[in-house]
Amino acid sequence: MAETSNLGYPRIGKHRELKRVIERYWSGKTGEDEVHAVAKEIRAAAWAVQQQAGIQHIPSNDFTCYDHILDTACLWGLVPERFNHTAGEPVSLATYSTMARGGDHVAALEMTKWFDTNYHYLVPEFNGPAPQRTGNAPVDAFKEAKAQVGDAAHPVIVGPLTFVLLGKHHTKSIADHVNDLVPLYQELLADLADAGAQWVQIDEPCLVQDRTAEELALYTSVYGELAGSSKRPMIMLQTYFGSLGANWDTVVALPVEGFGLDFVRDGGNLSDLQSKGFPEGKVLTAGVLNGRAVWKADLGKTLGLLETIAETVDRNFISVAPSCSLMFLPHDVRLESSHDADVLANLSFAEQRLDEIAVLAKGLSEGRDAIKAELDADATRLSKLKASENNSTRERINSLTDADFNRPQAFSERVAAQQQHINLPPYPTTTIGSFPQSPDVRSMRLKVRGGKITQAEYDSWVQGKIDELVAQQEAVGLDVLVHGEFERSDMVEYFGEHLGGFITTEHGWVQSYGSRCVRPPIIVGDVYRDHPMTVKEVVYAQSKTSKPMKGMLTGPVTILNWSFVRDDMPRSEVANQIALALRDEVADLESAGIRIIQIDEPALREGLPLRRAQWAEYLDWAVKAFRLSAGGAAPSTQIHTHMCYSEFNDIIESIDAMDADVISIENSRSNEELLRAFTTNKYERMIGPGVYDIHSPAVPATDEIVDRLKNAANVLGSDILWVNPDCGLKTRKDEEVWPSLENMVAAAKAMRETVAAGK
Repeated sequence: MAETSNLGYPRIGKHRELKRVIERYWSGKTGEDEVHAVAKEIRAAAWAVQQQAGIQHIPSNDFTCYDHILDTACLWGLVPERFNHTAGEPVSLATYSTMARGGDHVAALEMTKWFDTNYHYLVPEFNGPAPQRTGNAPVDAFKEAKAQVGDAAHPVIVGPLTFVLLGKHHTKSIADHVNDLVPLYQELLADLADAGAQWVQIDEPCLVQDRTAEELALYTSVYGELAGSSKRPMIMLQTYFGSLGANWDTVVALPVEGFGLDFVRDGGNLSDLQSKGFPEGKVLTAGVLNGRAVWKADLGKTLGLLETIAETVDRNFISVAPSCSLMFLPHDVRLESSHDADVLANLSFAEQRLDEIAVLAKGLSEGRDAIKAELDADATRLSKLKASENNSTRERINSLTDADFNRPQAFSERVAAQQQHINLPPYPTTTIGSFPQSPDVRSMRLKVRGGKITQAEYDSWVQGKIDELVAQQEAVGLDVLVHGEFERSDMVEYFGEHLGGFITTEHGWVQSYGSRCVRPPIIVGDVYRDHPMTVKEVVYAQSKTSKPMKGMLTGPVTILNWSFVRDDMPRSEVANQIALALRDEVADLESAGIRIIQIDEPALREGLPLRRAQWAEYLDWAVKAFRLSAGGAAPSTQIHTHMCYSEFNDIIESIDAMDADVISIENSRSNEELLRAFTTNKYERMIGPGVYDIHSPAVPATDEIVDRLKNAANVLGSDILWVNPDCGLKTRKDEEVWPSLENMVAAAKAMRETVAAGK
């Protein structure tokens, strides 16, 4: 009989309970006890849902109060010295929070994207104390789960190689760091076995990336040691986000009891399975349901995939599973009420994925007749499913020429025209765009959506907020202002609400990082724009100041990557459809007199395929989509873009090819490592390396910012530098924002004095 497995579950709570309690803790309104109590309730609810759905392998230790990689770093005592942690002691929630968010003049761990997802993990550092086990969290979580769901519970831990490979500041070889951890993993496996764990899921997603011969040899060595431990559970070596490719032979030869493979992302694993076979007597966790998409599975087609797999692997050794953790999906479609039943019938969130797993396992075990009713109902659904088409969009896509993807003037020509029109001082100051979304902002948005106030009343209120913000920015002395984005719930969801071809959800929350949750819109048809989306607020803000006001748009690739995308046409074509809509918005902003327009692309790097051989194709269409969105702008219009929390070194040529006039980047958490990417390749456009970390509540001192600017000027030169925070200010509080901006402006003025003095 085929079994059922899940690899991980959303950890924010069905109604974002984790967000609320952890933010209360950070603000000092509650203590650790309530955090732990709410966390326990979230875990219990998740296990209950999975058990009721018939999942036979239910993950434990997949929950986290902030990030699972941070949890792993704390488990192994890898707490950098700047956090004043006593080596070997358990990491307190206070220290844990400071590692995640920073503190008073203490930089947080660097944050970057988890593979090619929109989830951010905290990067472990390996230049501090030697690893040692400081707690018992995986064992405690397993015992808690076992008490509720019995032998179905299986602990999940991050594998030693993935953990080290994703880290930074390595003071010795990768092999030496991994080997330092092996005895700790062996001890943990023994403790899990003593607690009654029959299986342990060890996640090694780095195996779907290009790996060197030395790294693959290390996998062989390490898992030989772990599998050879005298006491341990059976090991399910879990991979996801792609195929093993050239790593296949090494992986399936490892002496573990099972392998988890992704059969959704591409056909590589199925091809290798059919051509090379599978080790006899080993269990295959077959990831056949998309853990990163919300479209309901084609049950007949997916069962066919399982039947094909079963031609090579005995059905009794197959466990049906999602392609990855379900943490990337919202909780439950049944919470939605604002769309027609026909629309919702085609969606599958985390709870619905569990039901699909159970149905497919039954079909694989007992035959198609056993699930005939489900197959027939799904076939009827699919016969009605058709993405909406927009003739105007299709005509524009078909008529595109090379000229549409290029601004006709070179940057060297544009920059002179822009300076003449905008006339900014050296080290011009600005922000990334958003300002704090305080409780009153969120409350008013809920009131207008709920019909408690009229749209006119809401618009008037937003204008009042803009009035206040413009005055505050002028008082602080910023050079380029923004309108604050008070009308926007999220930088992607907002555009999903205004563009044709999208639907948005009421409760479709997913975790981006820590307590930050977003509701990705869903692309259900051709994308088009039938009205201006941002012009009204930006033009109003410009009317309140003589300083330049920056128009704020989210770029086509970011909207694409941070949405749930239709699966019936190439992503590149969807990106171009979005780009055309944004191009129209740029034209309307220009016509209204806005001369600085920022088109944010923080997700361009995260969409990069995990295999280098596939990079060129993606970067080609992704860069073109950005250029299409900005290609109609006049030379005197300054196009900005913002990119955050990504490693840019490998794609700097593509960033240059985007042809933006100004780029702002995260720089504060990465200890200015990103600057090297822009110097090695002689980046000659204007750049704003973020001068302080907005995810930290700490207010940066003026001297700290001056030092960062001096370092940047020494590397890049002063004539191309902008001064800005490293990301938007939406999640911060006013009492953190304004002192930080005051110090930032003071630092910029100090740097201007050095320019004036010729130093």
